[in-house]
Parts: sequence; structure tokens; C-alpha cells
Amino acid sequence: MTDRRSDFGRRGEDAACNFLERHGYKVVDRNYRCRWGEIDVIAVKGGTLSFVEVKTRRSLRFGTPGMAVTYAKQQKIRTTALHYLQQHGGYKNISFDIIEILADDGKAKLRHLPNCF
Repeated sequence: MTDRRSDFGRRGEDAACNFLERHGYKVVDRNYRCRWGEIDVIAVKGGTLSFVEVKTRRSLRFGTPGMAVTYAKQQKIRTTALHYLQQHGGYKNISFDIIEILADDGKAKLRHLPNCF
């Protein structure tokens, strides 16, 4: 990934974290990696641990940002989340969320899809 694209994605993740914090979540980890994959944001609210995939796009040319979270990607996130839970147990409730960010015309539109897969 080019520096410009990675910077764009990082800004999207920053915006997602700010959104979550404004809505009562506590971000506990970012860019969690293990050999099975990566999770963009891990946050907790009200005893529920949320594994959040952030998708940032400049246009809807190829569909909504969340459409890029394919079944295969969901499976990788689930496997990575299981590894995280083995390392950081104690959570009874979990959620798999997507945050879509459309950065079009200089304005960013953010949509949180909680517990969507």
C-alpha cells in the first residue's frame, strides 16, 4: 500500500475511534495483529467487546465501503478475534461491527453498523 493510501486509511481509523469514543466506547486496541489477521479497532461499551472493521472510501464507484468486508474477510476477523479473546479473556458479550466512511467532496460521512456479522 502506498503511503498516501495508508495515510488515508489511518485517518479513517482515527475518525472511527473518535466516533466510538463520542458514543461511549472505550478503545482498548488498534491494529491488533496475529498470524491469522488484523482487527482495525477493538472497543468496549457496557460490557460488550466490539471488534470493528473500518472501511474508508472516496466514492461509491465499487459499492458501499462495507461491501468490501466479504465473507472470507469476516472469517479472518472472527479467527483473529478468537485469538485476541484467548489472550485477553473476561468478556462474555462480543460484537462484530463495521464502520463505513465515505470521504467524498471534502466531507466525511460515517456510518456505524453494530453487530452486523
